[in-house]
Amino acid sequence: MTGSSSQAEVRPAPSAWFILRVWLSIGLQSFGGGSATLYLIRRAAVEQYGWISDDEYVRNWAICQIAPGINILGLVILIGWRLAGLLGVVLSLIGLLLPSVTITILLTAAYASIQHLALVQAALRGVVPCTIGLGVVLAIGMARSPVAESRREGRMSLLLSGLIIVGSALLVWFAHAPVIAVLWGAGGVCGLAHWCGLAGKTGS
Repeated sequence: MTGSSSQAEVRPAPSAWFILRVWLSIGLQSFGGGSATLYLIRRAAVEQYGWISDDEYVRNWAICQIAPGINILGLVILIGWRLAGLLGVVLSLIGLLLPSVTITILLTAAYASIQHLALVQAALRGVVPCTIGLGVVLAIGMARSPVAESRREGRMSLLLSGLIIVGSALLVWFAHAPVIAVLWGAGGVCGLAHWCGLAGKTGS
């Protein structure tokens, strides 16, 4: 059973060793930057093991967006706390960071001696489109839950969600608006719309 549905059953908390093993696996596979890591976290926490629902994942990620610091680590902390409190946080952070930091150090040392090779440069040019593709897959997966919820609430809510998605992208891309301003602004718009009764109501 996948956890893509917002109503997916959340399974009981796993053992400490299992938590550590899953995060170690994610850390070992976290190649390609933030989007690849987020995709792996979502696939494990939501789809494979049902630790949290799709809605919870999206909400947790939204919380991390408006908080300072490294967003992915914030997400790991929230999931770890949900699983086993402080122990879950420690195990999750160790599992994610230990292999990825070790691999990064080794790769950096190796790259310093081969970075000028034409074959290496050609290979790196193929990595960037791949990470973009992973980012697109992640964005589509994360968009399903809020879009489905907006659709249930009615056309006005769905329209508002679409406008925020497009408007946020345009503000950052063309106006170079500060990300924190866009995030807080989007939250304020949705809050105001809900308060005015323009969103959150079902109907045609």
